Amino acid sequence: MEKNTSHINQPVCEDVDYNRFKNTVSTSDDDPSELPENVENFSKIIESRIAKCNSGETPTRLEKMTEEESFFLEAVMHLSKLTNTISKSPSAGSTLLSRTNMVLQRAMTFMEEELRTLLEDFGGRRSNSKVDKNPEFEDYPSYPLEVVTRMNRIATAMISAGFETACCQVYSISRRNALYEQMKMIEFEKINVDDVQRMSWDSLEGEITRWINVARSCSNTLFPGERRLGESVFSDSPMISQSLFNNLARSIVIQILDFAEAVSRTKRSAEKLFKYLDIYDTISDLIHAISESLSFNDSEHELKSEILATRDRFGEAAVNIFCDLENSIKNDAARTPVPGGAVHPLTRYVMNYLKYACEYKDTLKHIFKEHAKLAAMSPSKWKSSVDDHVDKESESPQDVAETTPLTAQLMTIMDLLDANLEAKSNLYRDSSLRDIFLMNNGRYILQKAKGSTEVRQVMGDTWCRRRSTTVRQYHKNYQRETWGRVLQILSHDGMQVNGKVTKPVVKERFKNFSTMLDEIHRTQSTWVVSDEQLRSELRVSISAVLIPAYRSFCGRFRQYLDNTKHSDKYIKYQPEDIETLVEGLFDGNPASMARRKA
Repeated sequence: MEKNTSHINQPVCEDVDYNRFKNTVSTSDDDPSELPENVENFSKIIESRIAKCNSGETPTRLEKMTEEESFFLEAVMHLSKLTNTISKSPSAGSTLLSRTNMVLQRAMTFMEEELRTLLEDFGGRRSNSKVDKNPEFEDYPSYPLEVVTRMNRIATAMISAGFETACCQVYSISRRNALYEQMKMIEFEKINVDDVQRMSWDSLEGEITRWINVARSCSNTLFPGERRLGESVFSDSPMISQSLFNNLARSIVIQILDFAEAVSRTKRSAEKLFKYLDIYDTISDLIHAISESLSFNDSEHELKSEILATRDRFGEAAVNIFCDLENSIKNDAARTPVPGGAVHPLTRYVMNYLKYACEYKDTLKHIFKEHAKLAAMSPSKWKSSVDDHVDKESESPQDVAETTPLTAQLMTIMDLLDANLEAKSNLYRDSSLRDIFLMNNGRYILQKAKGSTEVRQVMGDTWCRRRSTTVRQYHKNYQRETWGRVLQILSHDGMQVNGKVTKPVVKERFKNFSTMLDEIHRTQSTWVVSDEQLRSELRVSISAVLIPAYRSFCGRFRQYLDNTKHSDKYIKYQPEDIETLVEGLFDGNPASMARRKA
């Protein structure tokens, strides 16, 4: 058993008979008597490859797998099997076992360096291979397909030969370093908690935007790319691939979460809602990106729980911000009315806030649904809030808002805003101006809701129609309050005394009409209806009742003043002047009357 071993420690650099190698591979496990010769054949293949590379005779950085390298890797795996056989056979001899162990150790050191070289020197190259054309990974540094194939063969050989730890260590260190470099390229910077707490919101907003870009790059590009690379290199060992990705992802995720944790501890305010929701969505994407590969053993479950806890803190903050909004509406008790009955700043603020908030409606639906569960809120409680605004028997299902905690929340806010505006309308002494104020604000709310697809989807068409009905009712109230009195003057009733029309009554009616019209114009030309369509609708509706009534009154009674001295003192306006007067209403311009007289 000791024969042919005198040269085992000599470097082998001569050419190897590869046909003989193929025969050795096919018979290596068949005949124990051939064991020493087979060991020597495999050892020569291995040492020849190492010696040639060390001498510079064979380039070590070929991307494509050569036949010689293929034989080398096969020889390593077969020599590893023979080593196991020898170790179990006392008759094989310690010298032969020492020989195989030494050759394998040299092979492992060589393959470690080969794998490290491939990982570090070929990453980031663009390949023309179709496998790299997936747009999802377009921005991720990719390896040529030939290099991935070589790394796969080397990793398989190392793992098969029992050097899994060394293989994983080389891969993990190289890819971790590459990932950190990628993080630097996408401007990831560590910011400690104290710095975050001291930042102004404007500065922190910029840092959050940068953080979101980094986290999304990880979710959309880096993590999927790392997972794909690991699955390719360790295609024969999916559990190893999964473990390596878990460790890589964990090291990056922990750094990403540190910043989010710090932000979640800053004082909340309404202006922060939208960035909070961006962070919530970004963390959700991160969870999805790593969940596809995480096996979720105890440590991975701990990581996912930590990620979810961070995300849920932003969800909780969003819910609390809506509660703060409710309180701010309740507590907004202005003592001075808005000039001209215009849209109140509170209405603008709330509606614009909700408009932007509803752009995150899917996120908010999830947040409020989870909050309702945690708060042990029964569905009947928040459903009743929605049902109060809907007559389900008279509405088709597609018109009714989806019954969700988010819909209930928004309707609560709308109800609070309505109550606040109703209270503010009482600041106006003129009941007509009170109606204009409510009409203006109601119209603004309606237009904002109808103008936003997201708000309309949350609130439902039924809610919008009911709002429209309410605005029309304010319109009718205004018209009745203001113009009902004018139309009463133009009534033909009471014009006769003892069956005859008398000049004093006619004079009094025309004079009262002119005086009242002047007063209305003087006052209501300063009122504000900023919505162009509403302003036009108001003017048209006024003209539609006023002009025919005045024309009829003039046609019937002005003849009694035709021969009266200074008749224009009483008949101040012609029917065609009325439309011009009406057009001057609701401009918010106190000078319009003076210009008309000029």
